[in-house]
Order: sequence, then structure tokens, then C-alpha cells
Amino acid sequence: MIHRFWLIALAFGLLVAPVFGSPNEIRKSIARIDNTMQDSNYRVPWLPGNMAAGSGTGWVVSKDRILTNAHVVSNARFLTVSKEDDPKKYIATVEHIAHDCDLALLKVDDPAFFKNTKPLELGGIPELESTVAVFGYPIGGERLSVTQGVVSRIDFRTYTHSVLDSHLTIQIDAAINPGNSGGPVLQDGKVVGVAFQGFSGDVAQNVGYMIPTPVIRHFLKDIEDGHYDRYMDLSISVANTLNPAMRKALGLGDDDHGVMVSAVQSAGVCGGKLQVGDVLLSIDGHEIASDGLLELDGERVLMSEVAERKFLGDEVKMKILRDKQPLEVTVKFDRAWPFLMQANSYDTPPAYVLFGGLLFQPLSRNLLGAYQFQSDRVNYFYDNFVTKEIYKDHPEIIVLSTILPDPINTYLAEFREGIVDEINDRKIRTLQDMANAFAEKPEFYVIKFIGYARPLVLERSAVDAARERIRKRYNVLAEQNILPTEFTAASR
Repeated sequence: MIHRFWLIALAFGLLVAPVFGSPNEIRKSIARIDNTMQDSNYRVPWLPGNMAAGSGTGWVVSKDRILTNAHVVSNARFLTVSKEDDPKKYIATVEHIAHDCDLALLKVDDPAFFKNTKPLELGGIPELESTVAVFGYPIGGERLSVTQGVVSRIDFRTYTHSVLDSHLTIQIDAAINPGNSGGPVLQDGKVVGVAFQGFSGDVAQNVGYMIPTPVIRHFLKDIEDGHYDRYMDLSISVANTLNPAMRKALGLGDDDHGVMVSAVQSAGVCGGKLQVGDVLLSIDGHEIASDGLLELDGERVLMSEVAERKFLGDEVKMKILRDKQPLEVTVKFDRAWPFLMQANSYDTPPAYVLFGGLLFQPLSRNLLGAYQFQSDRVNYFYDNFVTKEIYKDHPEIIVLSTILPDPINTYLAEFREGIVDEINDRKIRTLQDMANAFAEKPEFYVIKFIGYARPLVLERSAVDAARERIRKRYNVLAEQNILPTEFTAASR
């Protein structure tokens, strides 16, 4: 059964200042955030999507900045913030946003908003069974709400805002509802987390999650240079070595340490450094147990948590066994994982090329959600994009998503949901490759699709004659929108 999460958010702050413990003073530094948002339109990408309104919570993290969740302010067209006992709504803008860890930093245009506010201080990781207080503006009222709960679990969990990323989380049993998103979770006057997601009521009652301070600190540290570089990732998979026979075959003793590398993604930082079959014994001096966990800050966490705390340009040192021989390997985090097509995308218009009424788009989670493709091939390419390293030949998977009916394409419906392989014998690896091919002036455009016996053929003169007709009939504002490819944009 797939658990349905509802999002409720927060993040934490910059230049944290000394704490003040008075509840009234804390309340003055917590803001309600109202977002007028507009989603992208993946079915008609040259037109804007639907408008919607949402709200969440934020808090003063520095003398002139507010921290909240990324999902509170995603796809924003107009943001306002307000605070208790002040009727004015202040205009705000997103200064930094991190969709991979669901945090964002806001700038308020009018400095008067920060009058009588103080930055909240960042604390540590709360103990299990300790009590915390959640501040926010949830549904059910207009005024600030405070609820209390107990810390029940510290775990590694998927962040539902992006769906692709997993980080450290803390489970609490405080009542956390939509609108709490971005609100601080406090203990002893210090912020120990940000409320950001929970189970829907038909799955579990009073189960909510907060983003803990290591993730918050990482975000704030990352943006100190004015740019968010995203989380670093080893881009490997490991298998436990709990089986005694397996341990013996790998040359391991009976000390319950070490895990075996089961996959290494060539596009990741460990490509060319680690090999399938290597045994990882320690990472940055932390011994790795046979179940893949290690001790960090007094807690047993996944070994990937060490990489999670690294930044662009940092290194990690690993002790390994290769063919039963000890080795030391140093891996530099010179790039984040470059392919994000399986993650939810925000704040970016859809990329596309419209040619002869044929709409071509890069495959992505957003596109799948918009079209619900029935093609097994499309679904296979999406599901196995990373594990089968499909990105080597197709950094972008270009799909003929739909056809705008016109005499020029009347008999081409069979190609819908096809994946483009070549145009006029030129390999198509990205949408830019396709735009370049269509910019040329051959007599015919011969488009080959993966797995199709015959090609799709368009006559250039017919395409030119149909262009204005199609634009007027379907109110096409622009025939293409080419964005930087993920692996280029991610490496900036």
C-alpha cells in the first residue's frame, strides 16, 4: 500500500542569534505566509497553468530573513507575510530555495516587518521521548497555534516535496496539520526542527515529521556563497553482509563490520573510484556496520548521512577491501547528482518543441503526472533511467507527448508516446539536439523512434505552410522552450 503524505512545512535560519525564551517574544517572530501560485501546464506548455492559493508558516532566522519550507513558496507568483498583532501584509520574495531538502529563505521588502522580532536560535537533535512544541498557522483558524508532542523516532525518510530525495527526519506525535508547514518546532526555547510532512488521517493519527537541525544547518551553510549547490550523494548502492557465508567469501571476519558495493553509477562521484564487489569498511573514520549503519552524533544512521553533511568541493575518505586486499579511496564531491527527471520539478516552465503539430517533451515525473502514458517503453525508460544507466545514451528522453490535429499529421497517431532516437540519421540525446535538427532545411525530416519499424516523415514545405495555421488554431504563443539540460544546470 502506498502511503499518502500531506505536506506541512518549515526550514531554519541564517545567522542565528541568542535565544530569548519568552513565549510572547517567540510568537512575534513567527509569520504566516500566503502564496498565490501558478502551476506549470505540461499538456499545453506554451500557456500558463492554473492559479491557486496556499498558506504556511515561517520564522525569523536572521535579522532580516524568514525561513520556511520550499513547498510553501514553490511556483509563487505573489507572496505576502504577516505576523500576530500586526494587520499589515508585507510583500516577500524567495531568495534561496532547496527543493531537495524542502527549505527556503525569504526576503521581506519592507524592513518594518522585523520590528520587535528576534531571530530564533537553532538547537540540537532532541532526545527520544522528550517533549517539543510546534508553532504555526494550521487550518481551522486565523491565529497562531501551538501544539505539543513527544519525539518518537529519528529516521531516514523520503522528503515528499521532491519524492526523489531522502534525508534525516524526526517523527513526533504533535498535531501537525496543513498550514503548519514551515513552522518551528521548539524545545527549551530553541528550534530543534521544522514541521514539514505527515501521514494523512486515514493512514495514521497524530504522526508528523520535522526537518532536524543538521539538515537546516546544511542548507544555511550551503547558501552562504549566494548559491545553493544541492545535497551531495555517493550515487552507489550497497548490500548488507549479515550472512556469515557471504562475509567469509568477501574476506571479512566475525566483527559485523563492512557492506558490499552492489552498484556504482558512472555519472556519480564514485564512478571510476569504487567497483561492484568492493567492501566498504569505514567512511571518514566511521566504521560501517554490516547492516549499513554507523554511529554519528550518538545515533545509528545510514552511512549516506556522512555524505549528506558534505558540500560541493569536499572530500570523503573510505577504507575498503577489493579482492580481499585493503585499500584507501578518496572521493571528491565535484558535482551533485546531475539527473533529476524522477524528481518533482517546480518554479520552471516546461521544456518542449512543437513542430508540424507534433509536441515533443523531455520525459519527467511532471510529464508522467500530466499525461499518464500507457506506453510500457516510456514507463520502462523512466523507471530504469538511473539503474540501467539509460542516461548514457539519452540524457533527456524525448517523447512525442501529443499531436495537435492538422492535415499535415492526420495519419501519425501511431507515433504518439514514442521515444525519439534519430532525426535524419542524427542521434537525438537532448531537446536541444532536436531543435537543432529541426532548424536545418532538408527536403524531408525523417524521425526514427525507438522500437518502431518505420519512421515518421514530414515534408519541410508542408511544415512551413502549416506553421501559422497551427499557431492560430491552438493559440500557440511560442513553438519551443529550450531549458538547460539537467546535467548542465546541476553542475553550475
